Amino acid sequence: MKSSFVVPTDLEPMKRHPKAVPPGERMRMHNPLCYGCGEEAPQGLHLEMYAGEDFVVHARMAVEARFEGGPGVVHGGVLSTAFDDVMAMAPLLIGPSAVTVHLEVDYLRPIPIGSTLEFTATLLGRQRRKLYTEGLAHIGDPDAPVAMAHGIFVSVDAREHFADHLEKSQLSDEYKQRMSRP
Repeated sequence: MKSSFVVPTDLEPMKRHPKAVPPGERMRMHNPLCYGCGEEAPQGLHLEMYAGEDFVVHARMAVEARFEGGPGVVHGGVLSTAFDDVMAMAPLLIGPSAVTVHLEVDYLRPIPIGSTLEFTATLLGRQRRKLYTEGLAHIGDPDAPVAMAHGIFVSVDAREHFADHLEKSQLSDEYKQRMSRP
């Protein structure tokens, strides 16, 4: 496997945020219309994610027929989207909102339509604003992964980061109201 992903050796110590979701509990969605985890995204993946121990997030996804790429298998872009969303939840365990700046996926085996993918995402560490993550997907056996991923996320001030784009959201009024609160 060729990879440009390198985890720095001088990572800062991390501490789970006191308001982070406790292990075993469902994590809240990024936003109701998020294509990955949003409950109101009509064609979304509808991922349900749960906090794990330390800096780990778990998720499951039914591989539906509408996700077909090659005959009888999931489209690689759908799998990439799922990894992006699951790994983006891991930074929330230490507090900051974060956005993806680098994502790479290794597709190890075809993933059949009708299967259920199980994901584990781990926050490996941080270096200033950069947050390093890894992900693993399997179908029932964590020792037999079907795909792996690595990502770098950057912590942002969500109000500032999304301010110029609120008008384009289907929930524009709701977000404007939320963002205007102190």
